[in-house]
Amino acid sequence: MSVPAIAVRGLVKDYGSFRAVENLDLDVERGDFLAFLGPNGAGKTTTIHCVTGLCRYASGSIRVMGHDVTTDYRSARRRIGLCPQEFNFDPFLSIEGILVYQAGYFGIGRADATVRARRLLDRFRLSDKKDQDFRKLSGGMKRRLLLCRALVHDPDILILDEPTAGADIELKYQIWDFLREINSAGKTIFLTTHYMEEAERLSRTVVVLHRGRILHRGSTPDFHGDKDLETRYLELVREAEAEP
Repeated sequence: MSVPAIAVRGLVKDYGSFRAVENLDLDVERGDFLAFLGPNGAGKTTTIHCVTGLCRYASGSIRVMGHDVTTDYRSARRRIGLCPQEFNFDPFLSIEGILVYQAGYFGIGRADATVRARRLLDRFRLSDKKDQDFRKLSGGMKRRLLLCRALVHDPDILILDEPTAGADIELKYQIWDFLREINSAGKTIFLTTHYMEEAERLSRTVVVLHRGRILHRGSTPDFHGDKDLETRYLELVREAEAEP
């Protein structure tokens, strides 16, 4: 039996007196396309930050491709590409420089990093902007640059936190097509989104989180059955919110 791409066991994360994640167990299988759904404040981004080492957790364990994210952080982090919600680029670097610098974190030399960066910029139609300041890019171009940065070290797992938020319809479909392509080639994708159509069209597995706990995990078709995914999702969340 293969080791999961991501294995979370008994994860607990507190912010002061507030418990953001409560005893979370989650496996993301290799090559899967998993949609991690839930209302605002459910603990989705917190879970991602724990998996990627951006925040410490109170208890539990997380392994990425078999590597513990705490005791074997370098090996675990190397296997993940993170595409966050916010545009957190270095304002002192050119667009190409952002990618080359990012690749350097993973031990990729400048020459190789430049080749990788230009290949990605070409794929996302940003080649003519490579020497510009990212602040001159449109919102859609910045979204594409986030994807380039997440992929420059060729990770096994791509984690996407609201990747099409604010994107126009053309860019949304471009991103969807690209994600299908790399998932078909074997890359594991972990997606958070509030767009139920996005989750329904792209994912094979759905996990619904509410108040730091998993309400449901299963295949996408089994989740919504004879209803659309949005209807089933809303039913599930409303039932959970009605509980004392």
